[in-house]
Amino acid sequence: MLDLPLATAEFVAVDTETNGLSGDKCELTEIGAVLVGGGELHEEWDSLVGVAQPLGRYIQRFTGISQSMVDDAPAPEDVLPRLANMLRGRVLVAHNSRFDVRVLRQAFARAALEWPDPPVICTVQMARRFAPLQRRRGLATLAGALGIDVEEVHRALPDARTCARVFCALFGRLCANAPTIGDAITILGAKKVRKRPASVPNRPRGERPHLAALPHEPGVYIFRDADGQPLYVGKSVDLRVRARSHFTSGASWTQHAEHVDHTVTESELGALLLEDRLIKALKPPGNVKGKSDPDGYVYIRCRLDIPFPILEVALEPAVGHAVCVGPVRGRAAAAELVEQLNSLFGLRHCGRSMPRRAHPSAYGQMGRCLSPCLNDLDPNVYRERLDEALRLFVGKSGAAALLARVDDQIREASAAQRYERAAWLQRRRERLESLLARLGGVLRAIHTGARLVLAPHPSAAGRFDPIWVAGGRVVDWGAAESSLVDRSMRALKAAPPAGRLGGWLSADAVAEARLVGAWIALNKPPTLELGPRVGEAQHERFLSRHGFVLHRGEGERGLASVAG
Repeated sequence: MLDLPLATAEFVAVDTETNGLSGDKCELTEIGAVLVGGGELHEEWDSLVGVAQPLGRYIQRFTGISQSMVDDAPAPEDVLPRLANMLRGRVLVAHNSRFDVRVLRQAFARAALEWPDPPVICTVQMARRFAPLQRRRGLATLAGALGIDVEEVHRALPDARTCARVFCALFGRLCANAPTIGDAITILGAKKVRKRPASVPNRPRGERPHLAALPHEPGVYIFRDADGQPLYVGKSVDLRVRARSHFTSGASWTQHAEHVDHTVTESELGALLLEDRLIKALKPPGNVKGKSDPDGYVYIRCRLDIPFPILEVALEPAVGHAVCVGPVRGRAAAAELVEQLNSLFGLRHCGRSMPRRAHPSAYGQMGRCLSPCLNDLDPNVYRERLDEALRLFVGKSGAAALLARVDDQIREASAAQRYERAAWLQRRRERLESLLARLGGVLRAIHTGARLVLAPHPSAAGRFDPIWVAGGRVVDWGAAESSLVDRSMRALKAAPPAGRLGGWLSADAVAEARLVGAWIALNKPPTLELGPRVGEAQHERFLSRHGFVLHRGEGERGLASVAG
């Protein structure tokens, strides 16, 4: 199609509405399509699409698509073939096409349908090229600038109609610069999605593993070859939908998949944990690339293995003996907090390899560093200051403790009539308060204490995975025969003693500690802080408050059976 004349081609302007979630949780709720030819609008079509997960209140208000509307809507498998037929032999046009194409490709994959892979033209790119003075390129704003009336927004067909009219308004300028469809895509800088290599064709339906036994539940699945060797381990909040999507992805391992095993969990976190452990145990070839999740969470950590330790910001907790605070969201904000702590407590601002100096650094000259680089400072003096800073985050909220510490320093400076220092500390406190309000996540050392976390089922009320976290590690999780109170007491024994400065993480435990910490910080599930006085009565009140129902599922026992 790239060699066909642009002026005589047919186009389909498409718009999609979704449930407002990102990644694998994003589901299509409505499609609108308008056929365009010769610079004019022709046939129109739209349809609501059924979803697996309930819609949030915000997205219902934003789009006007209610839960009852999608409950009565046809399934994606019934809607998407109509769109595929409409796109064949035509060019897809969309406003911010990258988003719509990603949503559609994901929906086609979930429905186990072939994506027609049409050429794509983006009206945002057209506006950038042919209406450069229009700096705001939202669909309604751009349409108004081109003299196009917009009656309704945030519904698929009206937005697709507006997109088609914007395309027609700029179509003449595009034809004047691009004789063919391929030339238009090149001029606009639209990146054609690369097709799968011809050596990895999609496997025919009749030759695929039988997936009908997989439930619409969260959990983990393992694809195996004819000899029972694991090929790929995956997780999802909907096992059947996710497993089917692999056979339209072009992955090479799908050609050898003959069987699939699965383990149901009660929550997404349970599925994440089980997937991580199974990948480490089985080392399937399909998972060699691993997963990178740029979720924005980082840790403020201090490795206690050198004479003058430093505070640093890193993506993961530290291996070995260390204090790790987090996870917190925002590397820049975390780095600024480290600088604030260094100045308040006179800690090193340099890296782990401390340079030797003949004269104090700029921070040392301002009195904001103890200057151990001069080689005349007792390590115990430095360590006392470091311990003061780190203890703010051990066993309590670091935000409140840090502000209280600065308030004490302000009072001490005022009492000693050091008013300039008191004023400096007051400015520092105001900046810290603003910084802490902006910094999301958990400002507490991860090795502190033990917790019982109830990771909820994605859709069923009252269903949870009980997960015990102690010393930053998952020490127990899933359904079992023993009582929850007994398991809580065992988890408490696995945690470092209260007030201990520093915990220990092995290299194998770091990835899991980050996975669990980031999920808890993002989802804020019900949590019970464990202690010697937290007994059966406290557990019962905590569980009943959240409507907990214990389902005797696979849990930790499923890990051993599936891995075997």
